[in-house]
Amino acid sequence: MPPPGHTQDSISYLIGDALFVGDSLFMPDGGTARCDFPGGSASVLFRSILGLYALPESTRVFVCHDYAPGGREYRCETTIGAQKTGNIHVRDGVSEAEFVRIRETRDATLDMPALLLPSVQVNLRAGAMPEPESNGVSYLKLPINQF
Repeated sequence: MPPPGHTQDSISYLIGDALFVGDSLFMPDGGTARCDFPGGSASVLFRSILGLYALPESTRVFVCHDYAPGGREYRCETTIGAQKTGNIHVRDGVSEAEFVRIRETRDATLDMPALLLPSVQVNLRAGAMPEPESNGVSYLKLPINQF
C-alpha cells in the first residue's frame, strides 16, 4: 500500500491484520512523519493516512520509529482505532488544512537529518551506490553550502 507524503516512495505493508506503516505514522502521541524531504507533501500525507484509516479499527499498526515523547517507554504497536482517535496530528475531526498547517509549522523547526544528503543519493538508486567516476571510485556528493 503506497502512503506517499513523507516521501514519494513511501510504502506500507498489510499482512493479515498487521499494517507496517514505514515512515508515515508514528505512535499516536508522536503524530506523523515530517513532509519536508524531497518530494514530500503534507497534503498528500494527510490523504494517504485517511486511506490507512479506512482499514478496520482493530488493524494492528507497527510503526517504524518511536521517539517516546515525554520519556515514556518505547513502543512499536498501536491500532488504526487508536490512531484515528488519538494521533496528535491527524485524528477524527482534523481537517486537511489544519493538518497541513500543523505539519508544515513543525517541519520548519526541524534540522536537516545528519545523514539525509548521502542517504537520499543511495535511496534514489534503490540502495545502489552511485556509478563510479573515471577514476573507478563511487562518490556521495555533498553541497558545500549546506554546512
